[in-house]
Amino acid sequence: MSVLVIVVHPNLAESKINKALVEELGKHEQITVHSLYEAYPDEVIDVAREQQLLLAHDRIIFQFPLYWYSSPPLLKKWFDVVLQFGWAFGPDGDHLKDKEIGVATSTHATAEEYLSTGTNRFTIEELLRPIEATIHFISATYLPPYALHDVDNLREEQLEQSKAEYVKRITSKNLSHTG
Repeated sequence: MSVLVIVVHPNLAESKINKALVEELGKHEQITVHSLYEAYPDEVIDVAREQQLLLAHDRIIFQFPLYWYSSPPLLKKWFDVVLQFGWAFGPDGDHLKDKEIGVATSTHATAEEYLSTGTNRFTIEELLRPIEATIHFISATYLPPYALHDVDNLREEQLEQSKAEYVKRITSKNLSHTG
């Protein structure tokens, strides 16, 4: 199974967690890492290139840090220009039909803070609903999100374990799907 990880981090070089995850992903030949902010520093997206990357892979994962309960802005722009009418949806817009697409995100808050009773009042799944809705709209299969919490307090051994879990999770052939 080929996996495309689209990394959306505006300052990946300065990131401890996302940078470490990307370095780990690069060790696996079935995984292609594609950093949007590195590929498009001017934020002018090559739509044909992006669509070809999507078609060339079985599974797509969007990896980003959660900023103000959302993804970095370049991902929204990417959705707007790449998932075109007639290509991703609408008449003849079935190019991503049944593709597996998921999200991997990192947060500074603890997992407990992302409960309905926590300080953030919403779960990660609830906060990612707009992306889930987009994936369903293009007739792709939305995968359960992977979230790495409390990244500021992650010890080195926890990071190593998280990297291995992440790779295993996104490459698993039997990844359970959400409705």
